[in-house]
Amino acid sequence: MALSYYSYYSMASFKCFIACISVLIILSLSSNVEARSKEQLSIDYYYYTCPKVLDIVRDTVVEAIKNETRTGASLLRLHFHDCFVNGCDGSVLLDDNATFTGEKNAFPNSNSLRAFDVVDVIKARLEKACPLIVSCADILAIAARDSVYHLGGPTWDVRLGRRDSLTANLTAANVFIPAPSSNITLLKSNFADVGLSFKDLVSLSGAHTIGFARCTTFRSRIYNDRDISPPFAQKLRGECPPVGNDDVLQGLDLKTPSHFDNLYYKNLLTKKGLLHSDQEIYNSNKADPIVRKYSRDVSKFYRDFSKGMIKMSEISPLLGNEGEIRQNCRVAR
Repeated sequence: MALSYYSYYSMASFKCFIACISVLIILSLSSNVEARSKEQLSIDYYYYTCPKVLDIVRDTVVEAIKNETRTGASLLRLHFHDCFVNGCDGSVLLDDNATFTGEKNAFPNSNSLRAFDVVDVIKARLEKACPLIVSCADILAIAARDSVYHLGGPTWDVRLGRRDSLTANLTAANVFIPAPSSNITLLKSNFADVGLSFKDLVSLSGAHTIGFARCTTFRSRIYNDRDISPPFAQKLRGECPPVGNDDVLQGLDLKTPSHFDNLYYKNLLTKKGLLHSDQEIYNSNKADPIVRKYSRDVSKFYRDFSKGMIKMSEISPLLGNEGEIRQNCRVAR
């Protein structure tokens, strides 16, 4: 028997109601996870249990950067690569064992990530001051902030209380960490996958205002890309031939690779982004106005970068009794 108009309308309304409730439940669960993270992470988490944690991390970071300026960018990068794989849980620091292959061997990390020894020193000093209290995940979050500030950039409050993972995820590291060859679509997807916005993508890409990249990561760009300054490409070809010299280093920002500023964005305006993924940020897409804004207003860049770092550093942390507090950042129990 055919449904009356009223019955049909009622059923449609009921289905719509159920769909709306489902969406609200999903949104509620998502916000509950975010609220849970923000509720359990706090600036003064170690106030009683390890009051000198910030001093110990800062002093060790400053000491390491004085010994080798490149270390600051390396510590910042460790934090990025940690948070993009199963959240900020220190998994990137784990060595291989009989149970799993660590993330250090992932394509974006192998022969690339550095400063593990600096993290070891920080952890050893913290273990001496307050054994089994401070997580390796928190060490990375603090060290990243202190590195940026010591190199002339902004500072921000780091909420603490993350715990360390019991395992690593090589497959996820190969999938979710943005690659130097990524286009803007893939970059947007990588950031969206971990809950970061398009604006976060543009501001956090500014981390490439410090640090260096190996020839093998930008070779394809300087020989094949069209959206590159010809004199810039020619100069780089002199350092990075079509074959060989894979490990030759070039500053991500050729002028001030050891100073945190906004020259990264100015370079993009003149098609002098070192990596293909860098120049994709300024390539006739909706990021262009943001790039131009950051190139003119370093304070705006610093504010947005700080907000993005806080947001990124709180991606899916392990809390409460989850995970563990490692004694050695390279080894899970």
